Amino acid sequence: MSSENTLDDEDTFKILIATDIHLGYLEKDAIRGNDSFNTLDEILKCAKTNQVDFILLGGDLFHENKPSRRCLHSCITMMRRYCMGDTPINFNILSDQTVNFNTTQFPWVNYQDENLNISIPAFSIHGNHDDPTGAEGLCALDLLSASGLVNHFGHSHSVEKIEISPILMQKGSTKLALFGLGSIPDERLYRMFVNNQVTMLRPKEDQDEWFNLFTIHQNRSKHGPTNYIPEQFLDEFIDLVVWGHEHECLIAPTRNEQQLFYVTQPGSSIATSLSPGEAAKKHIGLLRVKGRKMNLQKIPLKTVRQFFIQDVVLDNYQDRFTAETPNVTKKVEDLCYAKVTEMLKEAESERRGCPLTPEKPLIRLRVDYSGGFETFNTSRFSQKFVDQVANPKDILHFLRRREQKGDAKDEVNVDYSKLVKNTAVEGLRVEDLVKQYFEATEQTVQLSLLTERGMGKAIQEFVDKDEKDAIEELITYQLEKTQRHLQARGVVTEQDIDAEIQRFRDSKKNTAEEENEIKEAIDRAKAHRLERGNEPVDSDMSSELAVDSDEGPFASPLARGRGGRGRGARGRGRGATASEPKPAGRGRAQKPSAATQSRSIIQAFQASSQRSSRYADEVIIDDSDEDIPVRKATRPPPKSASLSSSFTKHSAPSPSARGVAFDDSDDDDDEDPFKGRSRPSRR
Repeated sequence: MSSENTLDDEDTFKILIATDIHLGYLEKDAIRGNDSFNTLDEILKCAKTNQVDFILLGGDLFHENKPSRRCLHSCITMMRRYCMGDTPINFNILSDQTVNFNTTQFPWVNYQDENLNISIPAFSIHGNHDDPTGAEGLCALDLLSASGLVNHFGHSHSVEKIEISPILMQKGSTKLALFGLGSIPDERLYRMFVNNQVTMLRPKEDQDEWFNLFTIHQNRSKHGPTNYIPEQFLDEFIDLVVWGHEHECLIAPTRNEQQLFYVTQPGSSIATSLSPGEAAKKHIGLLRVKGRKMNLQKIPLKTVRQFFIQDVVLDNYQDRFTAETPNVTKKVEDLCYAKVTEMLKEAESERRGCPLTPEKPLIRLRVDYSGGFETFNTSRFSQKFVDQVANPKDILHFLRRREQKGDAKDEVNVDYSKLVKNTAVEGLRVEDLVKQYFEATEQTVQLSLLTERGMGKAIQEFVDKDEKDAIEELITYQLEKTQRHLQARGVVTEQDIDAEIQRFRDSKKNTAEEENEIKEAIDRAKAHRLERGNEPVDSDMSSELAVDSDEGPFASPLARGRGGRGRGARGRGRGATASEPKPAGRGRAQKPSAATQSRSIIQAFQASSQRSSRYADEVIIDDSDEDIPVRKATRPPPKSASLSSSFTKHSAPSPSARGVAFDDSDDDDDEDPFKGRSRPSRR
């Protein structure tokens, strides 16, 4: 690597990036209960060792929406130990902090609070697991924010439109614009992008001098027609996207050839499901930004429990046995025993010399027994490895190849077992199952009072968050509202009642009114639970159910967080003044016209036909798994007063626009990582 002065100087931002820590996952498990806490401790210790300017978290810091007292206590303890101190902060916040940090009564960055001594600020958006809930719209991150340990940003307040205002930072001559958007239900955010209801604000002056970093927590891989956010939806002026929610570690930045920005996906810091995407080695990243150039070094996590997964298709072993072979079940069991033993030996070999790695690995063997084979007792099989693995209850997972679904024209012909099994394999959520069921049934059994979206959301709350009254409250709420509507209309005949109910139901579909009704009903269900003094059930059982939901021989290559816990978007209304003309652009957040509403999905993907050329700047990926050496840096005087900065809505880039390029070579030479280098022309 190059010299210390080149890597770390007064103009270079050093940022530790991590996502999906899922603190508190299986905290009551005798073997795995401390895994998430040990990993967070390692991440924070790494930040302090490398003297980073700040920590950037991409959502799902907590696994549960309502973390236990032990979980909150451990998090606060570690944050206080590593993030508080008298080390000076050497960058300034230039933007309006009352807009950036609008979820607390202390709307300023924590290191500028006169009552706190912060040495490493932590900035975080919320994920779908720790999303804001309740009438106040608060989440666990807001507790940390109020205590001065974390700067919670990217929280939207509106379900109609979103305006993302960046945190503007400056260190020496380097200007960094940090954008963030907390988790929002994918279908809703997808629709808002298509309707031009998402706007990213930019500084009015010197736009080309800012390095634009965007943190998002959504589905990146496609799990349904609108159940993900395509990269093409994001604005083209962005330089680097830190993508949370997807659990597979793909931290080496990849270039989007259409938008010309890069995406890094750090993945989760702990395996929350026994799926292939979780088996990739876990990393966090150390991002350096200097001017318009950047360097990313990945850092392997040593406290993560090893996870090995392997697939066995019994039909591929016809040279050893077939379904008609005598004692074939015993032969299959012996094969599985040999495979598990082989993975245990591999785990022991890799763990040797790394004392921080937990001793017992996670082992998963997925056995495809299609072709007439029989299963055997998995509990008895697992007893052979009870002292060697961390998951003795679910080492084996039997599955069959999916069958083609037939045409489901009516309720009689729907094979519900196939429907549920296939959607689970494809990673669809509960509300997707509800929607698919009603699409497959006759019109005579469609919902009359409720919408499919409302019922799906209520069932999701029941399954994911154990809100037992969610379905009942939604039905009661809709029934009462429909009755009041009919009384106001004075409808009396049975035929008129049916027609009016249908019109009333259809008028609310996919509108803000429907969103508000669903939220009101769910809030009432939560209020009833709190009145009874009930708490949600322990997460262990739901976690065990989540393990198999991601299974399947054709599982998505990207592992993602369990369930769609994203809750409503709430947006900030900040931007250009009313007297200023609003420039045209894809991100403009005004009420869409009829032409805009009828805009096709294909048009939403299309890039501008006149794309400006970009200067080639240098960014280097360090793919080595070596630890970054400790570097002592002298920090300038801290905490200068924040300056207000005006914004404008995103417009087309100027001819001298930006553009970054990564050198993905793995050469560890003495080359200056911030030295400019010509970039190949765009094809």
